[in-house]
Amino acid sequence: MPKLPPGTLRKLLRTGLGLLLILLFGLHGLGKISIPLLSRLENSVYDLRMTLTLPGGRDERIVIVDIDEKSMGREGRWPWPRNKLAYLVDLLFDYYQIRLLGFDVVFSEPDDSSGLKLLESLAEGSLARDPPFLQNMAQMRESLEYDALFAKSLSHRPIVLGYGTRLDNLPSTGQLPLPVLSPGTYPGDVDVLHRANSYTANLPLLQSAAAVSGFFSTQSVDDDGILRKIPLLMRHGDGIYESLTLAMFRLLMGYPPLEIRTGSGYHAVSGDARLEALQVEGFTIPVDEDATVLIPYRGFYGSFAYYSATDVLNGAVEPDKLRGKIVLVGTTAVGLLDLRPTPIQSTFPGVEINANLLAAMLDQSFKQRPAYTSSLELLTLLVTGLLLLVGLPRLSPGYGLLSTLATLFLLVGTHFYAWQVANLSLQLATPVLLTVLLYGNQMFFGFFLEAQSRKRLTGLFGQYVPAQLVNEMIDQESDFGLGGENREMTVLFSDVRGFTTLSEGLSPDQLSQLMNAFLTPLTEIIHHHKGTIDKYMGDAIMAFWGAPLHDPQHGLNALRAAMAMTQAVETIRADFRARGWPDLKLGIGLNTGQMNVGNMGSRFRMAYTVLGDAVNLGSRLESLTKYYDVSIIVSETTRICAPDHVFRYLDKVRVKGKQEAIDLYEPLGLAEHQSSACLAEHSTHEQALQHYRDQVWDQAEAGFRHLLEHYAERKIYRLYLERIQYFRNHPPGSGWDITFNHSDK
Repeated sequence: MPKLPPGTLRKLLRTGLGLLLILLFGLHGLGKISIPLLSRLENSVYDLRMTLTLPGGRDERIVIVDIDEKSMGREGRWPWPRNKLAYLVDLLFDYYQIRLLGFDVVFSEPDDSSGLKLLESLAEGSLARDPPFLQNMAQMRESLEYDALFAKSLSHRPIVLGYGTRLDNLPSTGQLPLPVLSPGTYPGDVDVLHRANSYTANLPLLQSAAAVSGFFSTQSVDDDGILRKIPLLMRHGDGIYESLTLAMFRLLMGYPPLEIRTGSGYHAVSGDARLEALQVEGFTIPVDEDATVLIPYRGFYGSFAYYSATDVLNGAVEPDKLRGKIVLVGTTAVGLLDLRPTPIQSTFPGVEINANLLAAMLDQSFKQRPAYTSSLELLTLLVTGLLLLVGLPRLSPGYGLLSTLATLFLLVGTHFYAWQVANLSLQLATPVLLTVLLYGNQMFFGFFLEAQSRKRLTGLFGQYVPAQLVNEMIDQESDFGLGGENREMTVLFSDVRGFTTLSEGLSPDQLSQLMNAFLTPLTEIIHHHKGTIDKYMGDAIMAFWGAPLHDPQHGLNALRAAMAMTQAVETIRADFRARGWPDLKLGIGLNTGQMNVGNMGSRFRMAYTVLGDAVNLGSRLESLTKYYDVSIIVSETTRICAPDHVFRYLDKVRVKGKQEAIDLYEPLGLAEHQSSACLAEHSTHEQALQHYRDQVWDQAEAGFRHLLEHYAERKIYRLYLERIQYFRNHPPGSGWDITFNHSDK
């Protein structure tokens, strides 16, 4: 057998290894073999893609009544007596007038907490001949049958009970509802559906009283323990049952029949159709062949309004907050074990997962993997792999790298387009890793094994290229990004008002002590809240959040720092008065937006700083604190970062150098810490503002004048009264958007 030339052998090895990679990746994509590394990478990419594309915002249609630590502290440990739950149900429907109620908890054990059994034993024993006792007991019996009271509250109301399913073979408890389908009427492959071997269901009395029930299950948790999808149908015995969210959705639609849509998918078992979607009254829910659906997370924990169950029970929640809403009763208390690891957060309440599913059913916003996705992914692997395998050996190292990067960019861009626009969940890590490995294969065989033939060329080039220049090029490559990186960040500017005047009369030593006395604690606060000091400008501080380390809560942390700084100034003032130093008044501006961050400057001096229009706007906001006589002004983008805070709307302005008008807000603090007087002032202010926007000058003036009478120190109310007086004589017209132009920086 003739000996192959080294070059030919290298080519055969390179091609053979490349084809083997394509074959292995293709078989993995078809489910014929399993490559754990690829599965883990796909899961990680899916999680990242999900996190980066969260739609965000709060869905006001669905609220969660939370059995939280606060509720258990006030109402007692779970489970609560059923008469209390009956009262909760009656309150929700009769007082709060909710639309639909779902229980993400199960009631499998009878409630004996009323003491009825003890009374019955006494009636049959020592007190059997005590007529007054027997008469009182007969009168009290109905009020002491807590399960019956709860069942009565469930009857004839749109309520869905939940129950748990299990894989173990332990005895089942409770009573299942009627199945929605039987295997004989199911048009798909029933064997691929998730199967429950046992269950923990509700008491028969409660099950028969409720309109409908649905299961909650985590059987589709991935190998890494993350909950990315969930079954909507499950098989047990001779029946097929629906999930809690599917049951709630159907009940919301009037509980129409469940329609099954099937097709001849690639993975279909011979003779059986592949399940593709569930249909309810014209709404389509795309599912996999095992009836699982990808959980469409709206956002991080708190994307739906939470109300503590104890607050609902005690009427502390305003009726408008719940009227006409879909309500889920669940728990976030750690001890009740309903916190799940998800792609977006390591601990996520199970009840909010159900809320996300229900919202997606209403919005038709599910990500899906139709039957053709496997063929599409296989085609992507084959085309990408073969083109790289054939094309890379014909390209120079530079063009090979560019082609590989272009391929990666095309793969990522196409998959993100499919995810965002077509709602398709396609494999991304598999083709990306194949591309990288094929490039590495080419690099290894095409370049590293040819090192001997290239040593001579390298030596020749080394005679002409100075070592210092080579080292400088390597250093510059390692410092890629010094020119700046664009990120969403939050910037803070603070300044002591009238500092030049305040510092007059102080000696240089006293001035130095004064500056250290307030700059040091303010800097500590910024660092404590994960901020980065950009620079000190005399008495002013510039800081930013979101770099060098990424901070997903940069806006919230910056706001917390600003509010802590204003509180610290109060302490500093007392110390200054004790020393005989002048009083301090701090103004702070906060803005969130896209900024360029990195090492900037010259070869003589570099500084890690931020630049951009968003930074300039933050500086403008700080200067406006003097005009409005407030301590902190934040922009609309920063306000959005702190949904749990209350803000006073100040103005809509156009600052110097900016064409676009911006909304200004003054932060008041956490909503839960606001007094009733503060909330009342805030409400009156919002009403007066609305009259002002609508040009109803009399009502606007009355509102602001009322506020000024009670809060004379608020300059904003005087400003609006002055503007109302002006606009009475100079009407702004129908196209007025209330924008005020500031000519000063």
